[in-house]
Amino acid sequence: MSSIARALRRTFGIVRDHVGTDQLGNKYYFVPEQKTWTGRLVRAKRMVVAANPTEFEYIEGSIPMEWDAWIRGRRKEPPSIEELVKNDLYRVGIKLKAKDLEEKDLALQSKEYEEGLVATPAKTLATGHAASTSFGKQEISADPTSTANTFQPGSWMPQAKK
Repeated sequence: MSSIARALRRTFGIVRDHVGTDQLGNKYYFVPEQKTWTGRLVRAKRMVVAANPTEFEYIEGSIPMEWDAWIRGRRKEPPSIEELVKNDLYRVGIKLKAKDLEEKDLALQSKEYEEGLVATPAKTLATGHAASTSFGKQEISADPTSTANTFQPGSWMPQAKK
């Protein structure tokens, strides 16, 4: 930015320096500590102008963690493109390794089940809690039941007219 344009912006408003743009289109700015034309002191801050400005459409990961660390002040310098690419490749590699490890673990588990080294997990479906009075009952009783703090209402049908 030229010095004339910078002087005009400083005169008529707050100066913000464009620091970088991420792969998602978010733009990052640094506002140095400065005084406005009214003499008010504005603290230094870091800010992001989101590519998707609607707040309710924010999804996790819409700001890369390197830029998030810079915005929150956990790092002094903004991330470089090389660093972002390197970290992205690292994350992809970790995901591939985790997938391979999970596949190997599933193959080992199935082998152990076949050889009888490990008992297969039981496929049971428990309905309710064993301490409940209705445990194991399929139908609702016609009479209400009550035990301590639990109350099980009975089924009710209106009487037929005579």
